[in-house]
Amino acid sequence: MTNIGAPVYLEEKLEEISRSGRLDYRSKSLPTWCPGCGYFSIVESVTAALNRLEIDPCETTVVSGIGCASRFPFFVNTYGVHSLHGRALPVATGIKVAKEDQTVIVVGGDGDAFAIGGAHIPHAARRNIDITYILFDNGIYGLTKGQASPTSVLGFKTGTSPFGNQDRPLNPLMMLLSHGASWVGQAYAGNPGHLSEMICQAIAHRGFSYLHVLSPCVTFDKTTKTYKNLGMMVRGLPDDHDQSDVMAAMHEAQKTEQPALGLFYTENRPTLGDGLNEISRRSQAGS
Repeated sequence: MTNIGAPVYLEEKLEEISRSGRLDYRSKSLPTWCPGCGYFSIVESVTAALNRLEIDPCETTVVSGIGCASRFPFFVNTYGVHSLHGRALPVATGIKVAKEDQTVIVVGGDGDAFAIGGAHIPHAARRNIDITYILFDNGIYGLTKGQASPTSVLGFKTGTSPFGNQDRPLNPLMMLLSHGASWVGQAYAGNPGHLSEMICQAIAHRGFSYLHVLSPCVTFDKTTKTYKNLGMMVRGLPDDHDQSDVMAAMHEAQKTEQPALGLFYTENRPTLGDGLNEISRRSQAGS
């Protein structure tokens, strides 16, 4: 049955978005992901966060690697760098060091981040580079047609694992916490309101902020990380969770059967830029 009210609704929705100012942060290129992909929510949430924080698009750079998430810079009205596979973090580091006042956002998928790009994450985290890393985790290589990824669940059947994935999945939250990230949170593409709030917090944090976003692949995963399954699995962090306690954060991060949404851990400490500025000051002073 045709919903004759749909065009009116869409017009009203577009007017609402236009009035909010979010269109100022969207490019003229329309997202080209599969219909229903959770990445649409992430684009809307990032632009809403930039608008809410009143960050000038001309003072923002979005960096991506390779994969479905790598298309992201084309869809936002900021500076953008579509870099090499797994190399988004080094590129983003160079941008932030060269232009310290730039807001730098890195986007990537679970394959780009934790397979070929895995060696760069520990150093970005421990150096506390003042950038935001938004990780789109759909547990599969979507762009290359559905192979198992570093976060695919055990037993997951794909074209390259017809008898089920035999590799234990990585726990990205545990990795980032152990590597020393100064802000670690988790959100879900199926809850865009909360997602946008978490992106706001991540960008506003001074230091290396890592936001893990659970996002279904509607084309190549019909059985595991679906909207239905994730909707039943996700939960909020306990009301008494201590965001300054890294061990408490690790304890929650291990509950992968019921992934928690929210801010796991945060701390304030000097950034890479602070250290470089101190070196510059001391060298000029001759000490």
